[in-house]
Amino acid sequence: MLYLTNNSYQLVPFFLPLYPIFQRLETVYITRREHFNAAHKLWREEWSDEKNEEVFGKCSNKNWHGHNFELFVTVKGEPNPETGFVINLKDLSVIIKELVIEQLDHKNLNLDVPFLKGMLASTENLAIEIWKIIDAPIREAGGQLCKIKLVETENNYVEYFGGKEPF
Repeated sequence: MLYLTNNSYQLVPFFLPLYPIFQRLETVYITRREHFNAAHKLWREEWSDEKNEEVFGKCSNKNWHGHNFELFVTVKGEPNPETGFVINLKDLSVIIKELVIEQLDHKNLNLDVPFLKGMLASTENLAIEIWKIIDAPIREAGGQLCKIKLVETENNYVEYFGGKEPF
């Protein structure tokens, strides 16, 4: 069957125009940015002071150090035909704020954050744990989490894709 689309004729299987389910849905990526301030130190108790200093440098300061973190949460999906949204950004903001930001903001990551207990409070580990916390609630809200970007400094950030390689 021939159909006129964009001023040109295309051969289209006869059933496609009849069933919207067969029409291609467009995937859209949407990102929400939040921020929090937190302190931590990178330190392994089983290592000497010298080895900690050698491996972690200034980040092994015994008196801690802090960062103004920026968290970017990227969700993908097809826009809802009624709302045009992949996910309601108000809902995404509430998920991030209640489950992550309130747990981390103005806290010592090594001492005050239960989900980091027993692990090195690196930005890499923090990004992985944030994914674990918000993945299911985002799915329940209709989105699919696809990336966590956690900016520690203007020069250093981590991107985590849920254990799936993005490339």
